[in-house]
Amino acid sequence: MSAQDAVPPAEPMNFAVDLTGHEMTRRAHVMEALGADWDPVAAVRGEEEAYDLLYSGLDEEQQRIYDTLVTAGVLPRRGSGRAAD
Repeated sequence: MSAQDAVPPAEPMNFAVDLTGHEMTRRAHVMEALGADWDPVAAVRGEEEAYDLLYSGLDEEQQRIYDTLVTAGVLPRRGSGRAAD
């Protein structure tokens, strides 16, 4: 029987793949790669500091765009609402 002659099934087939075991292995590899000295609180703190630097020292036009993005919900409001804070 060739692919051209194949008759599709009358009903859709149930097809499921359980990736639970693979996901647990992936998570174990991620944690191993991060190392025992990884500090998630310090990582988040570093990200916050990076965002503060990213949005600091904006000129008027950049500040206007930042405010527009905050109002649209694209960016979270930081500090007192001024990007330079």
